[in-house]
Amino acid sequence: MSTLTAWAYLATTVLFILGVMRLRSPATARSGNFLLAAGMLVALVVTFVDDGINPWPVMTAAVVLGGVAGTVSARLVRMTAMPQMVALFNGMGGGAAALVSAGETIPRWFGGSVAPNDAAAAVALFTVAIGSISFAGSLIAFLKLQEWMETRPITYRGQHWVNAVLLAVIVGVGVYLIAAGSGGGPWFLVFLGASVLLALSVVVSIGGADMPVVISLLNALTGLAAAATGFLLANNVLIIAGALVGASGTILTQLMSRAMNRPLSNVLFGAFGQIQAGAGPATVTGTVQTADVEDVAMLLAYARRVIAVPGYGLAVARAQQEVRQLMEKLEARGVDFRFAIHPVAGRMPGHMNVLLAEANVPYDKLYEMEAINPEFPNTDVALVIGANDVTNPAARNEPNSPLYGMPILNVDQAARIIVLKRSMNPGFAGIDNPLYTNPKTSMLFGDAKESLTKLIRALDEV
Repeated sequence: MSTLTAWAYLATTVLFILGVMRLRSPATARSGNFLLAAGMLVALVVTFVDDGINPWPVMTAAVVLGGVAGTVSARLVRMTAMPQMVALFNGMGGGAAALVSAGETIPRWFGGSVAPNDAAAAVALFTVAIGSISFAGSLIAFLKLQEWMETRPITYRGQHWVNAVLLAVIVGVGVYLIAAGSGGGPWFLVFLGASVLLALSVVVSIGGADMPVVISLLNALTGLAAAATGFLLANNVLIIAGALVGASGTILTQLMSRAMNRPLSNVLFGAFGQIQAGAGPATVTGTVQTADVEDVAMLLAYARRVIAVPGYGLAVARAQQEVRQLMEKLEARGVDFRFAIHPVAGRMPGHMNVLLAEANVPYDKLYEMEAINPEFPNTDVALVIGANDVTNPAARNEPNSPLYGMPILNVDQAARIIVLKRSMNPGFAGIDNPLYTNPKTSMLFGDAKESLTKLIRALDEV
């Protein structure tokens, strides 16, 4: 490595660290992304000019192809589909790390002239396993989030034993490949196949409601695979970038699990939301009260404090601009308007924050769960827009509910609750919400964007 390359990699490292630091706040996140992109650009340029890198025409074609695909995808993807894109791109990172490590050690397994030593082979096998698990798991997460496959857990008898056997095969074959010294190509393919099958078996058994945690965990695994690849290639930038991604993903996974009040083991192996054999779908019992737009507009106009709770229904309707306009209308009347953000609202960490930031909602209007929950008893109207599972009081009141123990937004403590929803269908977890039959609750059925637009117009006549 030349001196120029070393200094450039150092600059890249500094940009990565500064970029991640600025991602801690919504107010600085945009500049943080620019710093991270600048760091990656420096790393790419240095890789091209490094004397040991070739062939550059193939690399140029790969960069152009990847850049075009990434740019087009980022511009065309809807905010509702952002979690799917994150899952898919994360899987590509894990798969790339696995392919690079496999390519470095293929001579050892298939009788090449220059075989890597045992230490390099061990690191490569670790990377191949972790990268393959991240790749395959991310694909399943994508399919579940896109609802191209069953979003509820897919389980079968003896599944945990199958997972244990696959893990034993990965470890056992890996030890054999290192001990064998060379050859063993078919066993390497067994090792790779078992890693992919393990990821598929574990992730299909996880329900859609747990996907935010799964995406975060798979992101951490991708970072770990990238860091291990950096050790294999003696590339400091890969090591540092992978460590940053792995550490941040691990911390976020822990925070998300804590927000759901469930250990990670329960997320991975608990089959949350599973349909039991012979059991019919749960239904909400009680009387559901409906409201019309004029009644809701009158209620909001004369409220002192309104707390809006955005959920995936808001994202699906692409109603973030309308909810901002509603906020501005009510604030002009002297109403204290705030947003309550649950850590796992939406289908990925920070989904609601990004959605509202896109509509230029001020950051100081967004309140995390711990800060906003004490305010609900003093709130005149809680306006729930498509949020189901994170407002379900069964998490507090019903020990038999799968949600029991999960911290929720205490919207049922507000004086009045207005729920904007398309229908009485349950949320992504597949669990009905008794909030909808609360005597204080009124349902305003319809598309969230249309309902909010009508509310804005009705406010002009109040």
